[in-house]
Amino acid sequence: MGESKVIMISKLKKSLAGQPAFRYKQVDEAVFKQLVSTWDEASNLPKDLIQKLNKEFPLEIKAKLHEDSDVLKAVIELEDGVCIETVLMRYSHRNTVCLSVQAGCPLGCHFCATGQGGFKRDLTVWEIILQALYFGRILKEKGERIDNVVFMGMGEPFLNTDNVLEAVKILNAKEGLEIAARSISISTVGITEGIKKLADFPLQINLAVSLHAPNDKLRLQLMPIAKKYSIAKIFKAMEGYIFKTNRKVMIEYIMIDNLNDHIKMAKELAVIIKAMQKPLVMVNLIPYNETDKFQPSSLERIEGFRNVLLKSGIDCIMRKSFGKSISGACGQLAGR
Repeated sequence: MGESKVIMISKLKKSLAGQPAFRYKQVDEAVFKQLVSTWDEASNLPKDLIQKLNKEFPLEIKAKLHEDSDVLKAVIELEDGVCIETVLMRYSHRNTVCLSVQAGCPLGCHFCATGQGGFKRDLTVWEIILQALYFGRILKEKGERIDNVVFMGMGEPFLNTDNVLEAVKILNAKEGLEIAARSISISTVGITEGIKKLADFPLQINLAVSLHAPNDKLRLQLMPIAKKYSIAKIFKAMEGYIFKTNRKVMIEYIMIDNLNDHIKMAKELAVIIKAMQKPLVMVNLIPYNETDKFQPSSLERIEGFRNVLLKSGIDCIMRKSFGKSISGACGQLAGR
């Protein structure tokens, strides 16, 4: 991992063609450590190179920032005019950035605003990284840094696997943002090919699987992708990941009122988890954010669901909901 990170960003590599090797390290230092917003701030680079980079690879990020308590949502306009959304969640002891991997999403999950808006394109490695850089710059002004990264924004990471994993390497690298591998999480709807690829990935990053139902019939009502990837197929891939990495998998479960939140469904979920050869999993119950189509489960119902899982010996937590007022909460990123 001692190799200069800029060579992973092809457009920037082209701009640095013919430069001595030490320039690459200086560029890494300026972009990822100093977190400069423009090349003019990179005092370690010669003026002629600064002018060239300002023209060919500008660092300015065109964004509108929306704030709600401890949540910041940025709507970033990319070079071709496409807009994406990314979120910073500020906890008392850590800062977590939620990254998008696609502009829109082709999966069309019925509970998700991103999927309802359609799909435009995959994001490049740089477009994924710049979301983290944007919030990294903001936090630096406060004397803070990014502690965690979750790929849970717009799009499905394992439909853009190569760019996502390349971005992970840069986020983790000593020359990059130096975020610990175990503080990086990828969330998938259950693209088994991606889960298998992640099992062989050299960095120990976390896997989360958006399940949202204990059986295929109900899951198909919520997620059209369930037609291609059955729960049995997903669990088989999860087991393969667990045996290869010995790492716990997070099962994400959005709680929707009177749809997937019944006690019998909690029991059904417990049965399929307990049937795993190595049930090294944790269930994360996520309060749904109200839409015209669905309503969130009551706190009482969520706690009842959770208690069933806990009594079955399954680790289970309930995620706090963030950013509702700025549409920055789970499932609300729509690139409007």
